[in-house]
Amino acid sequence: MVQELVDDQSTSRQLIRNLRVVQTGRGVLPESVAWQTFLELQRRGEPDAVRLFIGAVRNLHTRRCIAGVALPTEDPLPDEHRLCDDAFLGDLWKAYKKCIRNNRTGPASQLLRDMEEHLDA
Repeated sequence: MVQELVDDQSTSRQLIRNLRVVQTGRGVLPESVAWQTFLELQRRGEPDAVRLFIGAVRNLHTRRCIAGVALPTEDPLPDEHRLCDDAFLGDLWKAYKKCIRNNRTGPASQLLRDMEEHLDA
């Protein structure tokens, strides 16, 4: 069972706010918070879910590329990609997190572009 990082009782407005400013001090990858928030917004049919998710992950990715920025790299949720109904998107997410854990921001950047392209299709 995958730990839920997002309260499904939160309003969509609160979830959108959480995607705009992803909290980084929760002991998990902040990208995981963005992922689970995105999935909840998508489940609710929020039209801006994809744009907000990609923007949040891009922002976190940019911060990871800057030397000296301390963001968590431990992944206590290795199976969260299974929360997604889209198996291909889930696999992209799993590969993205693996790159982040291994500090490989170049390949992670390409995976992020692949996710964006897949979600826009």
